[in-house]
Amino acid sequence: MLSRPRRNRKNDAIRSMARETSLGPQHLIYPLFVTDGKKIKEPIHSMPGIFRYSTDLLLKEAEECMRYGIRAFCLFPRIEEKLKDKTGSFSLRKNNFYLRTISALKKELPEAVIMTDVALDPYSSDGHDGIVEDGKILNDRTVEVLVKMALVQAEAGADIIGPSDMMDGRVKAIREALDKKGFQDVSIMSYTAKYASGFYGPFRDALDSAPKFGDKKTYQMDPANAREALREAKLDEEEGADFLMVKPALSYLDVISKLKDITTLPLAAYNVSGEYAMVKAAGMKGWIDEKKVRDEILLSIRRAGASVILSYFAKEWARDQAR
Repeated sequence: MLSRPRRNRKNDAIRSMARETSLGPQHLIYPLFVTDGKKIKEPIHSMPGIFRYSTDLLLKEAEECMRYGIRAFCLFPRIEEKLKDKTGSFSLRKNNFYLRTISALKKELPEAVIMTDVALDPYSSDGHDGIVEDGKILNDRTVEVLVKMALVQAEAGADIIGPSDMMDGRVKAIREALDKKGFQDVSIMSYTAKYASGFYGPFRDALDSAPKFGDKKTYQMDPANAREALREAKLDEEEGADFLMVKPALSYLDVISKLKDITTLPLAAYNVSGEYAMVKAAGMKGWIDEKKVRDEILLSIRRAGASVILSYFAKEWARDQAR
């Protein structure tokens, strides 16, 4: 035989020379949950190893992550039920704990990249990503609130704004508002293809943000559709997005790959809470080699075309590489 592919697999050094896909801490964004108070570190039972932090302890967590090479963090707030209302007004309250956390991180860890979440569901008494009226999600009224939310987050020091709501037209509206207020350097990582997925359950546990009625299928994408993501990507790119995101990642590797073929923008993929929880649960049962499966999943997301991965595995993966 003239061609023997196994020659490129015969030892670790040669395998590394032929390796097509790399994964490093620079490819990871670590999602962090923040809650109001002090000295709080609450475990999230459906996400072993993940916690809600008060600002003081979140700063320490981020500082530790940076020692392992993780430099980017995405913050999600857990809001008390009594502070929620129909329009998510707490999100715009000056100096609320979420905005204080953004500012504190930028002050204490200026080299950290802070990504924020722009959507109503953490703040909404309805648990939806938009304003609800007569059982319907109002797109344009919601966008008005999202723009205001993006501006106060930018003022607090956010490096990247992450609209996760899937309202039509919100990227353009946010980009224009940021530019008008002098935040031309603040990036937008749009949740371009966010699917109405069953993999979000543990995340909603973490934020107590499950919808109070119905589902999110009128704004999040149908899991049966891939070409629709191409349309969303084209719109977001035209409206001024700097990154495009696919969420979830593992069940939508084909969508990541399709977007990679049509855009020059960097792609993000969100390795979501349910994907994390399944690996953790199976690992605890001894049914899989947890770390091996973790690494294979992260590598597969990179191989599909993601430039950056939001993952709850980020810290432990980077820590393992540093040892």
